[in-house]
Amino acid sequence: MYRNKKLLEAVRDAPCMNCGAQDGTVVAAHSNSLSDGKGRGIKAHDHKIAALCFRCHHELDQGAKLDRQERRELWLGAHLKTMTWLFESDRLTVK
Repeated sequence: MYRNKKLLEAVRDAPCMNCGAQDGTVVAAHSNSLSDGKGRGIKAHDHKIAALCFRCHHELDQGAKLDRQERRELWLGAHLKTMTWLFESDRLTVK
């Protein structure tokens, strides 16, 4: 299981990659997919994250407005935007 505290902390500076909020509630939302390492009581790998605000993260994990496919699309779009933001903002360096 890949864990990286610095990566998770870097995302806190990002805007929400779903709604654009910059309200201090943005966190690293881990993928809920088994293929990304998610398991019962186990979060997915830390590189499978999306920067989401509290409201969007809640809707993704517990909300009732989205069906399974819409949740997957929301997370995937936010994940790709998050990875781009991390590299373009120089918060993520490749060694």
